[in-house]
Amino acid sequence: MKKAIALTFDDGPNTVTTPQVLEKLKKYGVTASFFLVGNNITDESAEIAEKAHKAGCELNNHSLTHSVMPDFSAEEIRREIKITNGKIRSITGKTPRFFRPPYIAVNETMHDNIDLTFIAGIGAEDWIDEISAETRAEKILSQVKNGDIILLHDMEGNFRTAAALDTIIPELLRQEYRFLTVSELFDEHGVTPKRGTVYTNVLQNT
Repeated sequence: MKKAIALTFDDGPNTVTTPQVLEKLKKYGVTASFFLVGNNITDESAEIAEKAHKAGCELNNHSLTHSVMPDFSAEEIRREIKITNGKIRSITGKTPRFFRPPYIAVNETMHDNIDLTFIAGIGAEDWIDEISAETRAEKILSQVKNGDIILLHDMEGNFRTAAALDTIIPELLRQEYRFLTVSELFDEHGVTPKRGTVYTNVLQNT
């Protein structure tokens, strides 16, 4: 089986950076998974998310308000997930399988009340504006390995990450990595997600 990774993006959708990311994916003929913040799904941004879905990308849950969810009650946690799932379902016709906790902050109450697989990923601190596109690419390429989930951000105005994709994607293709959605990455390896686990690599518990 050839090497594979899942390229993922957090904090969208929006009408500025998300389209830039989609153009890079189209340019290189690869797909990705987008973890959407429910409150960022507007009539305008939903059209962008639908475009991603139609291009073969996967849409997943990144909460409603992007808050520190361990501070929330069980009821508040369920509300964050339910509303965002509903918004994504209205775009794709299906409920997301995966959830990325804001700030990767988790607790037992979240695991007890969120019936989705928790996802983290290898990152490049690409929410920090001062980090150059070159450094973002170097950070990812220096640590990537088979089965990894790559965590980047398509938050509005994050053009340096869009630019970094012109280095990251061609280099991973040169190294013969395949780009899968998170679902495809789990399914291909026959990994049944375990409750209470936050996945950065689908092979981490195998």
